[in-house]
Amino acid sequence: MPDSRQHVLAIDNLSVSVPGRKLVSELSARFEPGEFVAILGRNGAGKTLTMLTLAGLRRPASGSVQIDGRRVEETKRRDVARKLALLPQTVDDIFPASVLETALIGRHPHVGSLQWESATDRQIAMRALEAVDLAELAERDVLTLSGGERRRLAIAQILTQSPAIYLLDEPTNHLDPQHQLDTLELFRGIADDGGTVIACLHDVNLAVRFADRCLLLYGDGRWECGPRDEILDERRLEGLYDTPMEAVDWRSRRLFVATGRNQATKPDSFSR
Repeated sequence: MPDSRQHVLAIDNLSVSVPGRKLVSELSARFEPGEFVAILGRNGAGKTLTMLTLAGLRRPASGSVQIDGRRVEETKRRDVARKLALLPQTVDDIFPASVLETALIGRHPHVGSLQWESATDRQIAMRALEAVDLAELAERDVLTLSGGERRRLAIAQILTQSPAIYLLDEPTNHLDPQHQLDTLELFRGIADDGGTVIACLHDVNLAVRFADRCLLLYGDGRWECGPRDEILDERRLEGLYDTPMEAVDWRSRRLFVATGRNQATKPDSFSR
């Protein structure tokens, strides 16, 4: 359900840091309508912090993030939310609410401060619930959902927001294999319809299957970005994940398997 207007997210010399460590150094890239970009990297490489920075929720160490040439931090949050949605890794529910009411939170950027959601807003939310196979649970209390159902509801909420740019931080968290594929097929379709999708993924083979480009974050400032088939190879992935990787040809695709370090190079096993 992308915004009918197409927006360009651009990064100029962006650096992301934590105390004592620069995670991403001088990243420059443009994310165009119609593409799915996968961000890959090991734990702690800065994927989530980069996502928060792209969303304007964290200040960069240097550089800028722009939507249509305007810096995100200089744009009203309501205006940003009409163009860009962030799916965080986890979502906490504190108060009871129905599944439909929770999905409708995504309409807040489009509803006036003194207005209630309209019938059209509710229709948009119901279509989003249908897209993630939750329509039958619309009246359920959100606190009764399983982890996977709650993850799909979080996805429905950003679909209800109807942005043009989707930032997805590990969208397949808590999902079973079929729902992982269904979710990424959904966002692949959004990209094909003119939306922009940027997703942090842990499974490199899901990136092989769905992404157009990949952004590799090494966690020490280094990064690489390029077309999926050009940038994903054994050498890069071994450096990216600090573990041996083997390429396997399967059904006209090249997949990657982590073979792991041999026993001689592993640390001593834990024992009491």
